[in-house]
Amino acid sequence: MPEAPSQIEVLIALMAKLPGLGPRSARRAVLQLIKKRSLLLIPLADAIQTVAETARECVNCGNIGTTDLCEICTSTKRDRSQICVVEDVADLWAMERADVFKGLYHVLGGTLSALDAIGPDELRIPRLAERVKTDQVSEVILALSATIDGQTTAHYIADALEGTGAVVTSLAQGVPIGGELDYLDDGTITAALRARKAL
Repeated sequence: MPEAPSQIEVLIALMAKLPGLGPRSARRAVLQLIKKRSLLLIPLADAIQTVAETARECVNCGNIGTTDLCEICTSTKRDRSQICVVEDVADLWAMERADVFKGLYHVLGGTLSALDAIGPDELRIPRLAERVKTDQVSEVILALSATIDGQTTAHYIADALEGTGAVVTSLAQGVPIGGELDYLDDGTITAALRARKAL
C-alpha cells in the first residue's frame, strides 16, 4: 500500500494547482519558502489564514474585499455616474492598476456562453440593470474581452440597458481580438479606455 504523501508533498501539490505554476515550479517555490521560513513561509501562512477568514465578495459590485462593500464602492472620491463592467475581479484589478478610471465597477463573473450553459441569470446582469436604474448612472463602459463570448455579452447588456438613459460604451483601440484585460499592459488599457465608443 503506498505511503500517504508528506505535508510538504501536499503543499507542493496545492501550489502546483495555482495558475502559472506546474509541479516543478511549485517544488522550487516550496523549497524557497522552507529555506526562508521566518522571512517568507510564516508570514505567508499568516496572510493566507487572514485572507481565508476575511475575504468576501462585495454585495454591490462583485469585487473582492474584506467587508460587505468594497473600498471602491464606499469611496467618496469615485465618479458614481460611471460604471465599468468587467468579466472578473482580475480585470477590475487590471483597470485599477492602470489608474485611469475613477468611476465604479461591476463584475459580471464571466461571459454569456451557450456551450457552457451560462445565461444572464448565472452572471450579474440583472444586478447591473438594477444599479443603472436606481443609482442615476449616465454611462456604462463595457470593458469585456474581445472574444466572441465577450462581444455577445456586450451586445446583450447594451440591449438590456436600452431605455435606462445610460449611454453604453465599450473599450476601443488597443484591445486585440481574442485579448483579455488581465494580460494587457497599463498603456494599452489606458488607450482603450480613452478611445471608448458608443455601441
